[in-house]
Amino acid sequence: MTAVAPPPIRQLVLVSRPLSWINTAFPFAAASLLTTGRVDVTFVVGTVFFLIPYNLAMYGINDVFDYESDLRNPRKGGAEGALLDRSTHRRTLIAAVVSTVPFVIYLVIVGSPLSWLVLAFSLFAVVAYSAKGLRFKEVPLLDSVTSSVHFVSPALYGLVLAGATFTPELWLVLLAFFLWGIGSHAFGAVQDVVPDRDAGIASIATAVGAAATVRLAIAAWALAGVAMLFTPWPGPLAALLALPYIATAAPFWAVTDAGSSVANRGWRRFLWINYACGFVVTLLLILWAAVR
Repeated sequence: MTAVAPPPIRQLVLVSRPLSWINTAFPFAAASLLTTGRVDVTFVVGTVFFLIPYNLAMYGINDVFDYESDLRNPRKGGAEGALLDRSTHRRTLIAAVVSTVPFVIYLVIVGSPLSWLVLAFSLFAVVAYSAKGLRFKEVPLLDSVTSSVHFVSPALYGLVLAGATFTPELWLVLLAFFLWGIGSHAFGAVQDVVPDRDAGIASIATAVGAAATVRLAIAAWALAGVAMLFTPWPGPLAALLALPYIATAAPFWAVTDAGSSVANRGWRRFLWINYACGFVVTLLLILWAAVR
């Protein structure tokens, strides 16, 4: 029986990874709302931008330029990544640009030179991670750093756009978020060691090995928790959120490169842990706003 390709709009939605939309929209929305204390047009436009167009650009570019390796990856073709037919590549890239540009124009108009710089840096990281000629995702460690920028930069942008005052404590929160992102990317790369090597693609996991990468992820999450201990109340409570991530990765502490695909079990749990921890973070931010 011949497989039927999903309608173009549905395919673009799948490409944008709906499960991950909240990971970029929430940081911007929280940073903006907690700084300004209001919901206005700029808040709505920025949140929608980081909810869908940003993710379509980030993952769409990735899926187009990772086509050859995705063919060898059994994870692709669902919620963990679309497997795009070559005939859809051009359409995907055009959709990413068309959906992104109007939002960027508005945000530039209402922003400041510093906010332009942060937004440009964020979008550069989106392109540089996957696009041919840059391919930061194939530079071990830089791949995890760039991936983390994808999630931290919306928060940084929201703060700058809203005119936040950057204190040492705020920088610690951003550092903890950045370390979380590094650990998350590194752990996610473990399950793809075999298909990435078969496709000749380098990553933090192919460079240092599956087990060492799991340990790096655990260390990054632990350091993120430590950083939160030095933030104002109720920030230290967020340090506890490192524990479920560490517990999820710990069973794969000694995973072999050949058997690294089993880490997908942990990765699937990781995706749901994000939602649970995100809910707790929301409650802590509400408590922080009430205390302030």
